[in-house]
Amino acid sequence: MNADALKELEARVRDLEGTAKTTGQNLDAALTPLRAEVQRLRDLRPPPTRWERVQLARAAGRPTALDYVDRLCTEFTELHGDRRFGDDPALIGGPARWQGMPVMLILQQKGRDTKSKIKRRFGSANPEGFRKAVRLMDLADKFRLPVVALVDTQGAYPGLEAEERGQGWAIAESIRRMLALRVPAVCVVIGEGGSGGALAVAVGNRVLIQENAWYSVISPEGAASIIWKDAAQAPLAAEALKLTAPDLLELGIVEEIIPEPTGGAHQDADAAAIPVGEAVTRHLRELMALSADELLAQRGERFRNLGAFTES
Repeated sequence: MNADALKELEARVRDLEGTAKTTGQNLDAALTPLRAEVQRLRDLRPPPTRWERVQLARAAGRPTALDYVDRLCTEFTELHGDRRFGDDPALIGGPARWQGMPVMLILQQKGRDTKSKIKRRFGSANPEGFRKAVRLMDLADKFRLPVVALVDTQGAYPGLEAEERGQGWAIAESIRRMLALRVPAVCVVIGEGGSGGALAVAVGNRVLIQENAWYSVISPEGAASIIWKDAAQAPLAAEALKLTAPDLLELGIVEEIIPEPTGGAHQDADAAAIPVGEAVTRHLRELMALSADELLAQRGERFRNLGAFTES
């Protein structure tokens, strides 16, 4: 019952917010108690387990990178190819306007149906995908375009052809290039963030994550297969990996958790896109006040501090 009431209240809040934005009316008197009730009902819900969040990140119908682009961007022009081998449909990008701001998009695209998921290898890029990302970053620096990366992959493609074409080297090149960007970079984990395939395009000044996304050095199934020789132990591995948004915020790996609609982003893609757009725009505006040297220094310091500890 609470879940149904919460969804209804959230829909009413969104409608009123839309009316206020469209008409310019001040509807705070109506919105304030509704928002308070939404928060009360959210607080009553037991938080999902880590494995449940992994399942939500993989839920059928969860918005893909292009779903967010459709809702938040205009004038997106996809650029193809790495100028060495070919084009990779798992990692795409190009210039666009993010809520009116000129940016360079780098997107890990899983696909929206069975056919497109197979074509895009479920968002797992080959080396030419990461080399395409480097090419896009070069263009971003050249034309002074902030970079927005939407991360959604279980990892880089593990096939033989990927290894033959230098998968590890391509990932390393992408990480190195992103660290050297002289423009702002905001990265958002919108679903799954697995291993070097995710890190290759997530070396941003700010790294954000949606409420039910995960980000880790390895997938739970991969960790379970290595540690227990049994992929069925994935729920146990998820607990050990601490890969959920609350874990990552506590560890300082992400700067912000972006809320999702009740039940997960797959329940309402339009509602899921609103806080993603607001968070990315806010962080971009903050970063654009920094000089190129300050951006480089901040990004380097951010990643050097990950995993730092002191002994008493």
